[in-house]
Amino acid sequence: MLRRGSRRWLIAAPCLAATMLAACGNPSVTPSEAKQGVKLVDSTPAAAGPIDQATWFMAKEPPTLDLDNDAAGVNSDLVMANVCERLLQLQPDLTIKPGLAEKYEWTSPNTLVFTVRSGVSFHSGATLTADDVVWSLQRHAADGGNESDEFEGVTSIAKTGDNQVTITLKAADAVFLQTMAGDAGVVLERKVAEPQGKAYGTPNGTDACSGPFALQSWKSGQEVVLTKFDKYWDTSHVAKAGKVTFRWADDDALVNSLVTGAADGAYLENISSATRLATGGTTTVSQGRDTRVWSLMVTERGALSDVRLRKALSLALDRDGVARAALAGFGAPAKEPVGPGAWGYEADAFRAAYDKLAGAPATPSEQDIAEAKRLVAEVPTKQPIIVASDTTPARNVIANALVDAAKKIGLEASIAQIPTQQYGDYYSSKEVRQKADLFTDDYYISKNDPIGFYKNGASTSTVQWLLKDPQYDDLVQQARAALDDKQRAKLAVDLSNRWADAMPWISVVQSPSTVVLGNKVTGVPASGCYRYYPWAADLGAKGA
Repeated sequence: MLRRGSRRWLIAAPCLAATMLAACGNPSVTPSEAKQGVKLVDSTPAAAGPIDQATWFMAKEPPTLDLDNDAAGVNSDLVMANVCERLLQLQPDLTIKPGLAEKYEWTSPNTLVFTVRSGVSFHSGATLTADDVVWSLQRHAADGGNESDEFEGVTSIAKTGDNQVTITLKAADAVFLQTMAGDAGVVLERKVAEPQGKAYGTPNGTDACSGPFALQSWKSGQEVVLTKFDKYWDTSHVAKAGKVTFRWADDDALVNSLVTGAADGAYLENISSATRLATGGTTTVSQGRDTRVWSLMVTERGALSDVRLRKALSLALDRDGVARAALAGFGAPAKEPVGPGAWGYEADAFRAAYDKLAGAPATPSEQDIAEAKRLVAEVPTKQPIIVASDTTPARNVIANALVDAAKKIGLEASIAQIPTQQYGDYYSSKEVRQKADLFTDDYYISKNDPIGFYKNGASTSTVQWLLKDPQYDDLVQQARAALDDKQRAKLAVDLSNRWADAMPWISVVQSPSTVVLGNKVTGVPASGCYRYYPWAADLGAKGA
């Protein structure tokens, strides 16, 4: 499922010249490295030993622990990634390896066969079966389910052997395979989940999973407690912590809990909070690749219907200033609307293509005001531009940057303040979109494949309203059907170039995954894999 922004807004803060402590790894080069001393890494240093218990903080209480519930989001995933497992498993380096399926094979271009791993015990003590897999996938595919859109191309899900499940699709679809490492690939024990009905995923329910942790309790409004599962099948990934307690708090309380040691760690939604945590000696801050990017989405209202005006604004936009003001310097200017966390294969090819993208200057010295003015002069009729914002600082920062860019190149622009609770209507209502020419949102995808984002440039997309290109539509289908990674990467690069040329969104800044740890613990991933990978199993004691 493509996931929209987290709805927890970033708070502007002064930029600190802090050096974040992080493990060695495979960094993606970003402009923030030079400014903050940051290198994006896959994981924090490995733990030296076990711990009895840990307390983990997050921004909000999960609305549900049933990942098929459409209310589920990042906080639900943060907890349940350690409890429930998927057919495939996303890794800290954002590649995919076998999970509850010990292997998979495309036996024809549209037939995907999974071999279910033997010897896996659910938390109830029952053994995982192919029937559980079939039932779970059918549950995900049911109308109204949070992951149902991922199964639109599926024609059948069937048990075809004692430990074999076969999925038949209308056409070959490599993107579908990626979903099996996300929430669409979660496997539940039917005999535990089904009888619970609507109680499953609530504080009154029990878990039906097989991960390294089991759900001990959920005290609504207070905490969620997970305990180590002693019969976990993967002996190479047994949890190092005996218990993990999840609590939630607003930004100030979260930061204070980390500084005082009341919390052992947190994945930050508001990464500007890192300014108070990267120095002082009581916490360590690390960042990793993610797919999350803040962009200006252009509506069909009309003032920016000419692509030359969109390109001109992009050339004049101060992305570096936005990164400093809205993300406290812990983000980075973005050339495209999906972050490097999508580079789950052929990363070198994607990195090279990204470096070649033009039209989205990273620093003021790279802005091309002269070229932007030339493009504006070519457009015979110009209308005043309206950019939507709300009372949240990040939106205001980006909106003001857009107005400033417009002024520099001879365009008139103003800000329309919209109540935060109505902001999501820009996606669902054409009438609402007639009130503004641009609005800002942060977007991340649940797949580590650029096609998982660029498929949204298709003419049928519900999240962009300007790109209507039959050739682009055809390339999306070719890319989804390309089971060979190199071939699919070439098509993905083609799509990214076409998106950049059409510019239905103006990309602004990347928001890397950011994790904070107290001085006593280490081991967890720094990348955005934490939404789907059992990260808490890696959490353990720091060495001397």
